[in-house]
Amino acid sequence: MNKNPELDEQGHEYAFPDRILCSAIHFEDGVENHPHPPKNITSGFVVCGYRHCNCFAIASLIPELDMRGVQGFLTVRGNFVDRKEGAKIALEAGQIKQKTEILFSEDLY
Repeated sequence: MNKNPELDEQGHEYAFPDRILCSAIHFEDGVENHPHPPKNITSGFVVCGYRHCNCFAIASLIPELDMRGVQGFLTVRGNFVDRKEGAKIALEAGQIKQKTEILFSEDLY
């Protein structure tokens, strides 16, 4: 699997700019090869939702899960990014109008 976020699965440059798709939280449980992870995640798993509170609501259904995950976003290129990287991508994609240090889902929709 290609782990370069600038290249698609065939190793070609993307024909479209990256954009934020949805809120996500990466929970590191030390397990490798969970099914269908984001391209750049090699261990742990990612829960997605409309907003981060939706991600936490889903994650709360997993018994004994340490809820201290990394909050971020999934991109249309299939990568998980934290709030800082998400802010840069959203600004470059025109999803937000003003520069910000960290992105909140409320900034998008």
